[in-house]
Amino acid sequence: MKHFHGESSLKTWIYRIAVHEASNRRRWWFRHKAKETSIEPNQDNGGPSGCGMRDTLMDESDSPFDLAVHEEVRARVEAELRRVSEPYRTTVILRDLEEMSYEEIAEITDVSLGTVKSRLTRGREALRRRLTGYVVENAAQLGLQAPAENQGHGNGCGTSAIEVTR
Repeated sequence: MKHFHGESSLKTWIYRIAVHEASNRRRWWFRHKAKETSIEPNQDNGGPSGCGMRDTLMDESDSPFDLAVHEEVRARVEAELRRVSEPYRTTVILRDLEEMSYEEIAEITDVSLGTVKSRLTRGREALRRRLTGYVVENAAQLGLQAPAENQGHGNGCGTSAIEVTR
């Protein structure tokens, strides 16, 4: 009341305050609340089977745990790959990580196509042997499938227990 100067009627002054307050609230609503979206399903799109914003907003990317697991596995694969003998390591990196063709690798390393294929097979096998113990030890914690005991042994024609992927 101390701000009322008497230049207009009290009714006009209170009405003016109410209009300003309503305008402020409306402005606040459009700035803040109007941008909010409910995560509850819409009732107008067919009942309980309707898809809500929760499904739309759900993050499909890996969880922080999955990201940490992938990083740990990647670091271990890199460390073990560094321990594979040089000609085999280079061939595995060029083929599996750089996705180069056999012909490109043969040209880069200045060896025959057969040598590239042989080095690739031997390099992958060396990496597989180095990683098998790690996978067996940590399969459950990392969400990996432990290799079977007899898998990947013999003439080299079996499928590898561990595949290196990006």
